[in-house]
Amino acid sequence: MLGERCHDSDAALARAAGLPRLLAGEPPCAERWLSPVSPARLRQGCTGRVNWRSDGHWLHASARIEVQSGAQLREHTRALYADLFEVLRLQGGPEGGMRLHALKIWNYLPHITAELDGLEVYRHFNIGRQQAFIEAGQSAFEGAPAACALGHHDGPLTVHVLAGPEAPRPVENPRQVSAYHYPSVYGPRSPTFSRAALVSLAPGEETLLISGTASIVGHETCHAGDVVAQTAETLRNLEAVIASAHRQTSARFDLRQMDLTVYLRRPDDRAAVEAVLAQALGAAAPGLRDALWLHADVCRTDLLVELEAQGHARC
Repeated sequence: MLGERCHDSDAALARAAGLPRLLAGEPPCAERWLSPVSPARLRQGCTGRVNWRSDGHWLHASARIEVQSGAQLREHTRALYADLFEVLRLQGGPEGGMRLHALKIWNYLPHITAELDGLEVYRHFNIGRQQAFIEAGQSAFEGAPAACALGHHDGPLTVHVLAGPEAPRPVENPRQVSAYHYPSVYGPRSPTFSRAALVSLAPGEETLLISGTASIVGHETCHAGDVVAQTAETLRNLEAVIASAHRQTSARFDLRQMDLTVYLRRPDDRAAVEAVLAQALGAAAPGLRDALWLHADVCRTDLLVELEAQGHARC
């Protein structure tokens, strides 16, 4: 299994995948996860609300659901994740006894910070997500997979999942409170994800999957309203996560070489954010050159930018 970035002339790929709007690029860049198995040998199907494709070892799953109310959002999220865990159980296969684990989950919510029936959309989502993890006996706290949760401006609740036979090894950030330990001021249920996950996607190689990361220290937003300072703080958090990962593996990751996804609340901030990244990483850094730029709302109204990263390194 290999994740890669490629330039693609079809900008509609992002919308077909249920992503927030892809910001203009020359040409647009897309992300692909490649299996060594030929397409003819891939299995695919639909379990409940979840469509999936598997090579018998690695699995990608996705689901899209329209929601109209807070109660619907909580229940649809719980049911969607329950179906996902059922896919992992069934496709792990009783015959071989292999268990599949969610490694990274991408969640895209309509109007993530809007109020719906008296509670923020993201908080409804967190209630349903955590409940599904608990009911399925999955790690809802320590050991949860890497993840992101962003808002788009039209379309359904959309979830994409990368899964494999190795349980993710969670990585936390010493500069931040673990998301699953956030205080109740951020909602009735805490978010269910680790700051990053280490996994071996190929022999002799480690992959670091870093969750969506923003300008948060402890559990509080820093530099409200200042996208330049928020970007710099986010980079410090990414480097702290990488340093934590280095304490768990002999592989060495370099943010300049990692694939970056940049989520912007305000598309006009792109030039300012790109300037900070170029100064920190180098204008010619592969990570910046092939970055995905998406128009998306971050999960707090005072956050303007969020970054996620992934990379492979020999160990």
